[in-house]
This record gives sequence, C-alpha cells and structure tokens, in this order.
Amino acid sequence: MMNSDKALITEQQIKLLLSYAVLAPSSHNTQPWRFEITDGTVFMFADETRALAISDPNSRELYISCGCALMNLRAAAAHEGFSISINVEPASGDDALLAVISFNKQHSSSLKDAELFKSIESRRTYRKNFASKDIPNEILDSLRMTASKEDTWLEFITLEESRRIVAELISEGDSIQWSNPNWRKELASWILPRHQGGGLTMHPFLVPVARAIVRTLDMGMGIAAKNKQLTAKSPALAVLGTANDNVTDWLKTGQSLEKVLLSAHSKGLQAAYFNQPIQVASLRPKLQSLLKKTGVPQVVISLGFPKDQIGASPRRRLDEVIK
Repeated sequence: MMNSDKALITEQQIKLLLSYAVLAPSSHNTQPWRFEITDGTVFMFADETRALAISDPNSRELYISCGCALMNLRAAAAHEGFSISINVEPASGDDALLAVISFNKQHSSSLKDAELFKSIESRRTYRKNFASKDIPNEILDSLRMTASKEDTWLEFITLEESRRIVAELISEGDSIQWSNPNWRKELASWILPRHQGGGLTMHPFLVPVARAIVRTLDMGMGIAAKNKQLTAKSPALAVLGTANDNVTDWLKTGQSLEKVLLSAHSKGLQAAYFNQPIQVASLRPKLQSLLKKTGVPQVVISLGFPKDQIGASPRRRLDEVIK
C-alpha cells in the first residue's frame, strides 16, 4: 500500500520514527529487523541472519520482536502527528517481508498510542527482584484491557498453586535448555562486546571467557533456581496469548506485548520475561492447561515496581537496519 500523499512525511521524519522503533525488546537483544523506505512508505523485513535456530526454530520470537518494533513505530508516529496503516500480509513473494507501513494524518484513534511514546526510551527488561509492593488491581485491569484492544489476551496467574506450577515449568525449561550443547553454543554466540550494539553485552575483555563458560558448562541448575526465586517474588506473573499461532498472531503478540510494557511503565512498572515454558515445545501444553483463557500462550512476563534504575541495552546504529 503506497502513500498517496508523498509530501505528507519526509525520509528524515521516517528515520526519526524508526530510531524509536528499534528500541523495542528482542530475544537475546538480536534486533532481528530491517527497513526499507520508498516514497514515504516503510517496508519492514525480518532479518533472518539474526534468527535463533535452536531456541526459536520457527522464528516465533523473531516475529514477536518485530511486532514490538511496530508498536514503538505506532507510538512514535502518533506523537509526531501521524497515524499509520500497517499491512501485515503483503502480497509478495518475499517471505522476509513482514509489513508495509504507510503514514496518514493523525486521527483520534492514534492519540492513545501517542501517550505511550514517553515510555519508549526508559522501558527496561528488569532482571532483578522487584520491590515488595503490590500492584493495584486497577492497573492490572487496565493492562488486561490494553491487551484485549490488540486482539490478544493477558491472564494474570493469581492462584498460589498455579504460580508454583508455572515456576516449576520455568525451572524445568531452564534445565532442558542448558543441558543442550547446541543451545548453549547459540547463546554463547550472542555474548558480544558492548560496542557492537547488540546481543548480550559485556566488557570486551570478558567476552571470550564468558563464551567459553557458557559453551562448556551446564549451568541449568543454578539458573533454574535463580529464576524460580525471581518468579516466586514477582508481584505479578502473567501470560499473554492469542487465538491462533501463526505469523500474523506473532506480530500481533509483539504489538500487544510492547503496548502492555509501555503502559505498565507509564504507571511505574517494569517487566521481565520467563518464556522457557513456551520455548520448550513439550512444556507449552502444560502451561496452556493452567490457563482459564482459550487460545495459545505466547509470552510469560513478570511485573513489578523496580528497586533501582538500570541502563539500556545497546542498539545497532540506525544505518545498519535501514536500506
């Protein structure tokens, strides 16, 4: 779908919007997206060179990550006075083409997206214990509503026994993944020096040692224990899901996830991901059986009030992701 008003938005304005889109979260901070700009229209592609063949063999999380970037683009566009039209099933022989985005004059339905803009730069994945503070029910209700407006559902795991079982599934997923040498090798390959702008970053001098340790040692028992503890202490544990399980649903999941994360952050919350029961195929039905909602679980998140501020994960330069 081409933009009929070529003067409506400039290439520089589009690049500004994309600079916020690329701040979206992604598995292992892979940032698996690339963009092309033609006559005021953005073409979004999956960057399959950054796919995770072992932990994400169907590229489900890759598409979810790209959906998160689409949500940031929606919020940034609304903030700058535009609404956008997204065609997520373009008629094209290019399987990597995920969406065609055109820009329009802002209308009232995009104003709520604009309210999320201020949360984009300060949203973080919080991998620590949250503060011991309950989340008000009205906030949880608003997040459920946020997800439902994106044609997804968000179910909070509230029963103590259900939370215990979810924690056990997360722990079991950790053990299964870490016991797989190929999974560890893939994880190690994404440990990168910070200046490279992506991946799981650390000081350059530490990268070779960290990679060797991850490749060689099965640390599943320790990681499982840590994640079990983090899950148990999380003020809220939730599952985001969809009716079906295809590329369109995964992109929808990503947009909903980022909208929930930005909405939560606007209320002082941060989140962390515990997707092991979904990443390990044998555990996904067990997770699904715990839920009241019908459909397919896509993401497991914990939510809470952070105890402190944490820095942002690095991002690739914009010219690396735009053609």
